[in-house]
Amino acid sequence: MASVSDDDVQRVFIQAILSRAIVSRNLAQILWEKSIDAVNAAKPELELRLPTGRDAWDEFVTKINRSLDSLDLEFRHLHDENSGTQMYALVNRKGDEIAQMATEYTAAEIAFFKAIVELIMLAPRHSFSVSSTAALREVSAIRPKTNMSKSQAEAVLGSFVAQKWLIKSKHVSFLVYFSLRAYTTRRGRYSLSTRSLLELSPYLKTTYPEELIECTICLEVRHAFKYHVPPFCNNLPFQIITRGVACLRENCKTWMHRHCFTNFRRRQNSCPTCRIDWPEDHADKAFVPIGEGAAREGDDAKRWSRNAASDDDEDDDDEDEDEDEPDNTQSQSQSQSQPKARRAQRTKKTNVVQDDIDIDEEEDAEPVKKEKAPARRSTRR
Repeated sequence: MASVSDDDVQRVFIQAILSRAIVSRNLAQILWEKSIDAVNAAKPELELRLPTGRDAWDEFVTKINRSLDSLDLEFRHLHDENSGTQMYALVNRKGDEIAQMATEYTAAEIAFFKAIVELIMLAPRHSFSVSSTAALREVSAIRPKTNMSKSQAEAVLGSFVAQKWLIKSKHVSFLVYFSLRAYTTRRGRYSLSTRSLLELSPYLKTTYPEELIECTICLEVRHAFKYHVPPFCNNLPFQIITRGVACLRENCKTWMHRHCFTNFRRRQNSCPTCRIDWPEDHADKAFVPIGEGAAREGDDAKRWSRNAASDDDEDDDDEDEDEDEPDNTQSQSQSQSQPKARRAQRTKKTNVVQDDIDIDEEEDAEPVKKEKAPARRSTRR
């Protein structure tokens, strides 16, 4: 039997984390305690004790990351956007963050997930969500083409939710207040989970730098108030926001996680950016929603794509080129169709269209006066 040492606590702890994908800080500390108990049970003479205090926990996490460093893995944390709960997960620090799912999913399923992420990130009005109908429609956009059926795609979506890559809201209808106007919206939408934001944040920042928004309060806490961040989390992008509220003033760039918004209003009741006074009743329905609360009926009728804008520009350019073509092309076409246009004149047709001047054989057989067509260009329009 292999010898047991206090280093086995880390190994047992990492195995427990791997089996759960993402855990809260409280659960992580419970797993730490259970790992110590397991090692003590295997070798009682070690008499290991659970240290207390936040510094002890930070030291343990630093030790975990030191052992994972050679594997390019990191035990990192992120705050849940709604509750503010500190969540931990093992994160791949190297390579394509989407490719880290290859151990669980096929190439087609990864491409499917990547397509859904794009729809979520490009959703209008910072809704950062997509309906199940639009998500299933993305199967046809997977490249290379796949034979994934609709039922299979639904099963894969369910797996994404079960593995905590996506969140699916309950399928209900309710009112969303936006700029003092109420909209009825139907839920059952997919959005990015805390695990995705934690593990895919480098990919999201690189691929969607213009679509990402950051929490104003998180940035203030981090920079102005010198919030204590453990050394292993110095680059933690916890200010990214996909669910929350925005200031009620139009064009104000204050965006807040819901838990940051709640905590901020306990000490201040005005916008930290534009300084407008907020309502005293603490009802956030007057604020602009961020996340699926901003979604409206009909948003998913169009496929939002990064190439959509460039495609529209190309279409406009093509139209301009068509309008700028020389007039001699039109004149040549009119000259070639002149004999037929003269016959069409007998039928009192005043608007001559190229597609309508094809005369059948019987009309061609109709006697025509043998007059030489004038050489000059037609001035008829």
